Amino acid sequence: MWRDGGVVKMSKSKLVARRPDMRLVAGVLLVCALAACKKDNTTEQAAPAAQQATQAAAPPPVAVSAQVAAMGTEQLREAASAALREQRLYAPAGNNAMEYYLALRDKSPNDPAVSSALTDLMPYALIATEQSINRDDFSEAQRLYALMEKANPQAPALPRLKQTIADSQASLAQRTADAAAKTEEDAKKQSDLEKQRLADQQKAQQQAAQQLAAQQAADAKAAADKAAADKAAADKAAADRAAAQRAAQQQSAPAQAAATSNELRPISTPAPSYPREAYRDGTSGEVQVEFTVGTDGSVTAARIVRANPPRVFDRAALSAVNRWKFQPVSSPVTSRRTIGFSPGG
Repeated sequence: MWRDGGVVKMSKSKLVARRPDMRLVAGVLLVCALAACKKDNTTEQAAPAAQQATQAAAPPPVAVSAQVAAMGTEQLREAASAALREQRLYAPAGNNAMEYYLALRDKSPNDPAVSSALTDLMPYALIATEQSINRDDFSEAQRLYALMEKANPQAPALPRLKQTIADSQASLAQRTADAAAKTEEDAKKQSDLEKQRLADQQKAQQQAAQQLAAQQAADAKAAADKAAADKAAADKAAADRAAAQRAAQQQSAPAQAAATSNELRPISTPAPSYPREAYRDGTSGEVQVEFTVGTDGSVTAARIVRANPPRVFDRAALSAVNRWKFQPVSSPVTSRRTIGFSPGG
């Protein structure tokens, strides 16, 4: 006897060659196989819980299928012999030696060979039943139990097997209920976590919206302050220009009368603006500018002759010189001036 894929197998020669102590040997083998079955229980593949619950609720199967029961005596003998040769002792359902012998016994109840074969097959059916119970395959366990019960209703192992099947089914139902409860609890925890996540997310978004609103308000105030400062600066520049024009108009008559000479007489020579970068870095220097004054006293052209350091104060110097005003002259006059830049001056 050996096991292959969870199924107990026995050679035909051992089954047919019945010794006087065959039942004793079978009992010893049964005890050993049951112990090995219990050790291997952890490696069995359990069916899904829903499928197992369905098996537990299914009605017990009949021992002999209708197709087997309808077979003739000789056909049953040949089928039983073939099942023994092919190691189909108790499975699959409807095509195994035990069913064939049970059907044959119904047709030939006084055949001692059939009774002896069923007696020899009982221990293996018992082992297979225990294996089915251990892997929660209750439909198979009940089928095998039905075979054993029909073979020998007075077999000592039947009450224990029946109780074991019932207890195992109850245990399966409890495990299924526990699993369902745990699934429900896990779902509730997940739901609570999702609610908390959404609440935290909403709170974070509210805080971000408040910060954004505050930042936008600060930016708007800064823009308004800058616009007000720019307007004040523009108004002051316009007022300065108007004052300069009035002063020029007041001096225009005497200047026209005195414009018999080409000597440059300044009216307005505003100082250049100090470049921010140079002022921040504390850079000083000077720029020599050559410029031409037109007959109306305005600067018509200006260029840089020399700058130290180069290209630092050039733009500021040219911008200032182009705004200079002189008394009118009789003809254009070109002159040079050196403009100094000092952050502390």
